[in-house]
Amino acid sequence: MTHFATTVLPAAATELAPDGCEVRVLLGVPGGTMAHFELAAGQVARPVRHRTVEEIWYVLGGRGELWRSRDGIEEIVRLEAGVCATIPCGTAFQFRALPASSVSVLAVTMPPWPGAEEAELLAGPWQVNPGSRPD
Repeated sequence: MTHFATTVLPAAATELAPDGCEVRVLLGVPGGTMAHFELAAGQVARPVRHRTVEEIWYVLGGRGELWRSRDGIEEIVRLEAGVCATIPCGTAFQFRALPASSVSVLAVTMPPWPGAEEAELLAGPWQVNPGSRPD
């Protein structure tokens, strides 16, 4: 039986991601989930690698940078409104918000996000802010 779901963006974060960013969980279907996440101005997320999921990010606003590394290929891309980026399964990545602006991203995770154990913590190119580390 088909069930429809509808929601609105929660006013406050519903979770803290393993990388330290604030997450507002939206909806999911058997093939994937969608969430909004935000990193405050000047904050640096923890570098991670997903064990089983891949993601597509769409930047809604703000400015930042995304580092990705996999199979000997490494790059840093600017994050600003309108940018869309993939995080293939097994890719090491880290992102940060520029000092003057938070960065806001809409992300689709496929298959659905299984939980915090999905993210393997790694070393990355940028020093993580103490405020970015979940307890």
